[in-house]
Amino acid sequence: MLRTLLALLLTSLLSLSSQAADKQIGILVWDGVLTSDITAPLEVFGHASQLSWFRDYNVSLIHIDSKPSVTTHENISLNVQHQLSEQPSLDVLIVPSAYDMGPILRRQDVIEYVRSSGRHASWVASNCSGAFVLAKAGLLDGKQATTWAGGEAELQRDFPAVKVQENTNVVVDDGVITSNGSLVSYQAALMLLSKIASEAKAEEVADAIQYRRLSQQPFIR
Repeated sequence: MLRTLLALLLTSLLSLSSQAADKQIGILVWDGVLTSDITAPLEVFGHASQLSWFRDYNVSLIHIDSKPSVTTHENISLNVQHQLSEQPSLDVLIVPSAYDMGPILRRQDVIEYVRSSGRHASWVASNCSGAFVLAKAGLLDGKQATTWAGGEAELQRDFPAVKVQENTNVVVDDGVITSNGSLVSYQAALMLLSKIASEAKAEEVADAIQYRRLSQQPFIR
C-alpha cells in the first residue's frame, strides 16, 4: 500500500514538473547591450517566476551569437541560456538596446528571428533603441510606439509606418510594449507583467522590489 502511494506521489510530482515553466520569456542579448535594459525585466520576471501564480513561466537570455555568456556595455558578464541558432520558441520576446544599434540592425538572422517570434508570441517588448529592431522586423507598422527619450524623430524618420509617441515612458499597443529604456525598463517590465498576469499581481511584485520608493510613475493603465 505504501509503495503504491509513493508511486502515485512520484507520478504526481513528475507531472507537475513537466508542466512547470512551459511558457518562455526570452530576452535577446549581445555583447555591448545596456545592462539595465536586461536586468530590469530579469528582476521583475525572475521574482514573479518564484511565486506560485507565475511558476509556469521561465525567463532566459538568448545570445545572438554562439556564446555561453554576454558582456554588457558596463562590463558585466551574465550567463545565457540559449543562442539564436537554437531558434527558441517564445511566448514573450523582449529586445533591449545598445549605444550603437547598427550591427544589430544589419543582422538579417536577428531581424528574421524577431519577426518570426513576433508572429507567434503573445507579447513583444523593447527597451530604448530596441524599438528600431521591432520596427525593422515590421512589428511596429501601424502601431503607436516609443524609443529612447530624444530618439523619437529618428525612429519616425527611419520607419514612417510607425506612430511614434513623444514624451511617453511606455507605450502599449496591440500586444507590443515599447519604452524609453534604462530605469524606465522597470516600469515597462511591470506594465508587461500586468498584461500577462494581472494588475494585482504586478502590484505584488512592484511592492516586493520596492518600485514605489524609486518612482511614482504608474505602470498599470
